[in-house]
Amino acid sequence: MKIVEIKPILVGNIPPYHGGRCWFFVKLITDEGIEGIGEWSVGQIGREESQIRLIEDLGKLFVIGADPFRIEDLWQRIYATAHDYRHPGLTSTPALSAIEMACWDIVGKALKQPVYNLLGGVYHEKLRAYSYMRAYSDIPNLASLAPPERAGKIAADMLEHGFTALKFDPFTPLFPGPRDFTLKTINRVADIFKGIRDAVGDEVEIGLGTHGQFNTYSAIRVAKILEKYNPFWFEEPVPPENVDEMARVAAHTSIPIAAGERLATKYEFAEVLEKQAAQILQLDVGHCGGIMESKKIAGMAEAHYAAIAPHMYCGPVAAAAAIQLDTCSPNFLIQEFNTTELHAEILKKPIRFDKGYIIPPTEPGLGVELNEDVVAEHPYKPN
Repeated sequence: MKIVEIKPILVGNIPPYHGGRCWFFVKLITDEGIEGIGEWSVGQIGREESQIRLIEDLGKLFVIGADPFRIEDLWQRIYATAHDYRHPGLTSTPALSAIEMACWDIVGKALKQPVYNLLGGVYHEKLRAYSYMRAYSDIPNLASLAPPERAGKIAADMLEHGFTALKFDPFTPLFPGPRDFTLKTINRVADIFKGIRDAVGDEVEIGLGTHGQFNTYSAIRVAKILEKYNPFWFEEPVPPENVDEMARVAAHTSIPIAAGERLATKYEFAEVLEKQAAQILQLDVGHCGGIMESKKIAGMAEAHYAAIAPHMYCGPVAAAAAIQLDTCSPNFLIQEFNTTELHAEILKKPIRFDKGYIIPPTEPGLGVELNEDVVAEHPYKPN
């Protein structure tokens, strides 16, 4: 079997744009008529044309004529040949991820097996999921969650719909960083945590979302004030570039540190684990290197007694790839699951979600197929 065509597909998301304004799918077509679909997650708005050119260039150089079963060989050639064994960054690695997961989709379909059966089989019959607290904005902040009773009501509503974990990003603006926040602001966030705990008790885990916003001393201060509310995790307390400083925050708090959505390949995650900078890895299958690379990262985490909680700010194909990883990984903790109606409508058979849990598909490959008519109805229009 050989790959004979590579086809980039841009889809425009619908408001409120959960998963991004643009989804970038990559279709691989073989000489036996089997097609595979992948996704470059976290599309870079304003760079769509360069993303398409990169996919097309990689296709000409490495993919066309390749055997989709030789995934490791293809991965190493794309990653290393043009980069002298240097990290290609979060432009080339997501492109590689999309191509790699499309190969797995082909392999699974050819063997009539879901990908997770080719990576060890089912370990989790269902997958616990979490979502952002949805208030009056896409990503809730202090203004949308105040007073604390409002946050508690939102959390109670989510619990009623089956969610036993949630996350919110209370420190705004999200960028730039790292910086300090006033004690008044930190205490207002503590009031939000208290409002949630008063409403749902310990029935719901509360993840503290940040985007590397704090400098080290501020992150430690925030953690000390919020510890009494037992957050599920403190996400990216400092920018991920300086692993030593993240490790310093981890050493000063009992709150688990979560990180990884901006990291790529096993090499970057290895440093995080070795320096004990995070105990929960939020790898993104659609840009860290693909399914096999994610499985290797999950294996390294398992050896360090760390958990994985894959990031999902993407379309349904990268989400489906993460579900394949989750299903066969013993140290899976929880899956992010933020969707719009289009996540379901664009698939012939939507991802099953039942009372706070994702049910792994049994169909071959990634277990999802695009509805081409719906794809055609949602072309991406740059704004």
